[in-house]
Amino acid sequence: MPRRLCLLVTALFGGVLLGCSQNPYLASSPGGAWQVPQSVAVQPSEAQIAELNRRVQLLDDNNRQLHTQLAQSEQQSQVYRDELNLVRTQLADTTQRLESTAIAAKEAENRVRGFQASTQMRGGTSIQANTDLTQAASRLNLGGVPVERNGDVIRVIVSSDHLFQPGTIQLLPQAATTLDPIAAQLRSVFPRQRIGIEGYTDDAPLYGGQVATSHQLTAGQAASVLDLLTRRAGMPSQQLFTVAQGANNPRQPNTSAAGRAANRRIELVVYPETF
Repeated sequence: MPRRLCLLVTALFGGVLLGCSQNPYLASSPGGAWQVPQSVAVQPSEAQIAELNRRVQLLDDNNRQLHTQLAQSEQQSQVYRDELNLVRTQLADTTQRLESTAIAAKEAENRVRGFQASTQMRGGTSIQANTDLTQAASRLNLGGVPVERNGDVIRVIVSSDHLFQPGTIQLLPQAATTLDPIAAQLRSVFPRQRIGIEGYTDDAPLYGGQVATSHQLTAGQAASVLDLLTRRAGMPSQQLFTVAQGANNPRQPNTSAAGRAANRRIELVVYPETF
């Protein structure tokens, strides 16, 4: 019999046997008329044994369930701890980024204040920033090349048909004749202004050739103009930058040959910022 079953039998029947041993009618000599047979006094019934086994099995099942639940609780606790550590790490990273952003914003604010202070001369006289280019643009003498004021910038508009083979980034031989006087004027009137070279085209499809899309075409054309202005005309490379507009922002509808021709263009955009 298992040890736990024996303990339960002892607990159930020990008190009965102890009580019977104290009965004066059972204290007579062995073989007396009132003595309970030894086999009856110590042997529980089969039903009692089965009940005890059932209780033991139930206790074992409960014990296993408790161990399983405890293991699951430990696993869930570890998951929570891992998630908490991850949140803490993310919070630390976010805090660091916020601190870096705050430092950068402070530095930018200090630079702005320094710039504002630099516009004030000793004695209280103000130096105004060069944000109005209209007066300077009036000195440009570009013949028939259109010059427009667009907000804070000046746009010099050159037809791509005068500069490139149709649908390519290959400069025509006469392109230098067109761009050389424009570059000389820009160097004279706007020696320190930033100048963007913006390429535009129409919405006609491209077949074969060097490029496959309108943006590739205008990017290549703008880069070719930049190369000519720096290498041939001697303009500083740090003064210039390129922008590929593709077929965006047409000046006229692409429904006619004249409209498409107007949309194929290079715009030299003079900004108030200096380099």
